[in-house]
Amino acid sequence: MSIKTSDVEFKLRIRQQIEDPIMRKAVANAQERIGANRQKMVDELGHWEDWRDRASQIRDHVLSNLDAYLYQLSEKVTENGGHVYFAKTKEDATRYILQVAQSKNAKKVVKSKSMVTEEIGVNHVLQDAGIQVIETDLGEYILQLDQDPPSHVVVPAIHKDRYQIRRVLNERLGYDGPETPEAMTLFIRQKIREDFLSAEIGITGCNFAVAETGSVCLVTNEGNARMCTTLPKTHIAVMGMERIAPTFAEVDVLITMLARSAVGARLTGYNTWLTGPREADNVDGPEEFHLVIVDNGRSQVLGSEFRDVLRCIRCGACMNTCPAYRHIGGHGYGSIYPGPIGAVISPLLGGYKDFKDLPYACSLCTACDSVCPVKIPLSKLILRHRRVMAEEGITPKAERRAIKMFAYANSHPGLWKVGMMAGAHAASWFINGGKTPLKVGAIGDWMEARDLPDADGESFRSWFKKHQAQEKKNG
Repeated sequence: MSIKTSDVEFKLRIRQQIEDPIMRKAVANAQERIGANRQKMVDELGHWEDWRDRASQIRDHVLSNLDAYLYQLSEKVTENGGHVYFAKTKEDATRYILQVAQSKNAKKVVKSKSMVTEEIGVNHVLQDAGIQVIETDLGEYILQLDQDPPSHVVVPAIHKDRYQIRRVLNERLGYDGPETPEAMTLFIRQKIREDFLSAEIGITGCNFAVAETGSVCLVTNEGNARMCTTLPKTHIAVMGMERIAPTFAEVDVLITMLARSAVGARLTGYNTWLTGPREADNVDGPEEFHLVIVDNGRSQVLGSEFRDVLRCIRCGACMNTCPAYRHIGGHGYGSIYPGPIGAVISPLLGGYKDFKDLPYACSLCTACDSVCPVKIPLSKLILRHRRVMAEEGITPKAERRAIKMFAYANSHPGLWKVGMMAGAHAASWFINGGKTPLKVGAIGDWMEARDLPDADGESFRSWFKKHQAQEKKNG
């Protein structure tokens, strides 16, 4: 898999998701639960806006000094006995990972949840080479069995309920137990333990890398990342080039914000720190460590007007509050990065050709702006995408012409007056019982899900003048 998860046309994809009651109920329940827990943790911490300011400053500082911190990180990782590879493209990254796996004659790889490995398509490259890849995150494991892409950056199987999960386990693994989360989790745990013990390589993402020490931070709720990095002899960590913190002091702030924003908890279950391969007196850990630092378009974003999106710490808070995401779920976006953050970053990393519709999957309610722990102005960035597409001629010609006509009329009062009078009369003819026979273009799409009040054939300007005259007469 790469960043694109579906070839289905955008409008059809959205319709399919809206007509899925199980998904909509599951996502709504998750949003309500996580949102309530998050608010409790925010209130408990106190001075939340000050924390947001500090986290935003840290991320901005890193982006402004990214070259220096990348150099420091690579030097420290090498000093600690690890190997560093800078991958300009996703092909460079997957080629290197495959070479490492083949050099170890690997037959099986265990993998913890990682959005950047989804982005570059690691699983498919390894599987095409005959190497078995086992996702060990509970949600990702279920999705892998069902050949289903993730729909959330933190809760990948958020769109499934327990009955669907039991069906997957029954069909793929012969599970015949109850549909209780505890029973199904125990069953999966026993299956995955066998893979941990037999895998030659463990692949993880990287929540944050510490430039000062060359350490990699892994944040999980299940502890599977620790198993991926302690039992296999080789550990490959893959990170986006922007996921750096200068020291542990900055990571302390970012993890505090990450846990509260992502799942509404003080801390996630497991916070793992890895600094190179194991030493002679260590009882566990990999014998060999590789850090793959992925660009894949990020350096271009860094130098653009969309730079702020690289502050993202992948907490998913914007998805947990977004009304559009609530109704269409993650799969409606057709990207491994859904929700408001996906509407911004998917066109940047995947191009407008595949993701030109995503900036319009947004009501601009700005709820995402208010919950982002690093204060990314997501709504403004979404508007910038719309402007860029209009300027580059990517939006439909009919839409551009209509907007130009509207702008021209709006800047000429006389023409606007005539247009409003004509529009008022036309509305009285065409709107009947809240419906209109116009089913063409944007008007047709808009009216398909909305009713309009019946019009009486008079413009507001005309109505206002009459009422003013009547008041003076009665006055």
